[in-house]
Amino acid sequence: MNGSCRHCGAALSRSFCDLGMSPLANSYISPAQLSLAESYYPLHAFVCSDCYLVQLQEFESPQHIFSDYLYFSSYSSSWLKHAERYVQEVSERFGLGASHQVIEIASNDGYLLQYFQARGVPVLGIEPAANVAQVAQEKGIPSLAEFFGTGLAKRLVAEGRRADLLIGNNVLAHVPDLNDFVQGLKALLSPTGLITLEFPHLLRLMQQNQFDTIYHEHFSYFSLLTVERVFKAHGLRVFDVEELSTHGGSLRIFATHVEGASHQQSAAHQQSQRVDALRRQEGDAGLARLETYADFEQQVQRTKRNLLTFLIQAKEQAKSVVAYGAPAKGNTLLNYCGAGTDLIDYTVDLSPHKQGKLLPGTRIPIFAPSRIAETKPDYLLVLPWNLRMEITSQMAQVREWGGRFVFPIPRLEVD
Repeated sequence: MNGSCRHCGAALSRSFCDLGMSPLANSYISPAQLSLAESYYPLHAFVCSDCYLVQLQEFESPQHIFSDYLYFSSYSSSWLKHAERYVQEVSERFGLGASHQVIEIASNDGYLLQYFQARGVPVLGIEPAANVAQVAQEKGIPSLAEFFGTGLAKRLVAEGRRADLLIGNNVLAHVPDLNDFVQGLKALLSPTGLITLEFPHLLRLMQQNQFDTIYHEHFSYFSLLTVERVFKAHGLRVFDVEELSTHGGSLRIFATHVEGASHQQSAAHQQSQRVDALRRQEGDAGLARLETYADFEQQVQRTKRNLLTFLIQAKEQAKSVVAYGAPAKGNTLLNYCGAGTDLIDYTVDLSPHKQGKLLPGTRIPIFAPSRIAETKPDYLLVLPWNLRMEITSQMAQVREWGGRFVFPIPRLEVD
């Protein structure tokens, strides 16, 4: 890779995972676009030999990727429950009420802020995808259809807005200008404010073989080790961390200003033992050693061989295979494996915004979930494997005709 680390500027030469050429994972194809060419880009992740940030090169701007987006958070019932639990826990722990300002970056369709609003807490969403922000606005949730960075943060401060709670769920990975984004967090945070961010944990990605979460929209992949370094460089201190089950294993970090010692002495903001424990866990796993990162690609290649072997054998036995879901991670997996309509008949998705389109690259058509009961496939390949319990419950009818669920990650499993 000809380039430098987006955080520390060190030269990037250490490969982490090469997934070949792939289209943008959320660039779904409409029937009218079937005769048009798609753009493919290298999907090759590197690790910085200085700060250990795993990252992709930027081929397309965030404006191109996210300005019109087809992911709406509210279509996942488990994610809504996760958001509601978070709002209750953080409100009680930090005493949030009507006198506080909550701002969420990448607020999507208002899936989370609606729960703060129900508690009478003032909210503001910042969502770059105008079509998604409009859905939140129609729900009565104030939302700005803009990209977040230092410039927007300073403008909001000049208008008299600062965040007592600044939230960013699954947005940190989507930011190519990482330093500008974190500096923006610093600028927008009130003197005694709190930041919580959630993002997939690099350690879980490696341990659970979650290579399909690597796609162009995710510019960076984080460990606690790296996040602490990035935040410290911008005057922010991580004082607590929670390990979550979401997205196959995520971290929720809590951070505040380095300065403001009197505020930091409050019980809610004292350094948690969980930070020290996770630092040790990452150290024991070798995340501060480059050779640890070099071994990942072998298990990725093994997964490709196993999935293709299964799909080919199923077809040779005249078994039908369809997929469930049209997530970005599924597009990474299918394009890396080269699995198209020759091996998978179609996929289904709950989101009406994706139904009627086709997956990028593989051109697999997307239908409503009701189609599964109509065709009664032998196998259902679950692409959003992180929602395993939710999907097997929703699609329990598959077992009535002898159908079986197939999970490709962390290892091929037929249930």
